Amino acid sequence: MSHPCQSCGMAIDDGIYCPHCVDADGRLQDFEVRFRRMVGWATHENPSLSREQAERETLAYMARMPAWRDHPRVVAGA
Repeated sequence: MSHPCQSCGMAIDDGIYCPHCVDADGRLQDFEVRFRRMVGWATHENPSLSREQAERETLAYMARMPAWRDHPRVVAGA
């Protein structure tokens, strides 16, 4: 049975993080790497979204993810 990645929410079958959220060794990517990639995904999915708005929405989304909700940048920006 699938469950959500604790970093991005993508449905996965095993583990706690999806392949998009881990490095080559299977460890969770650094916050800045993951944040930058998630902002990039948001602007790709919605080209009319400004970079600033994409960053705000990404921080708000990450605040709901177990891997990031207590990260200082998320707490400060959410």
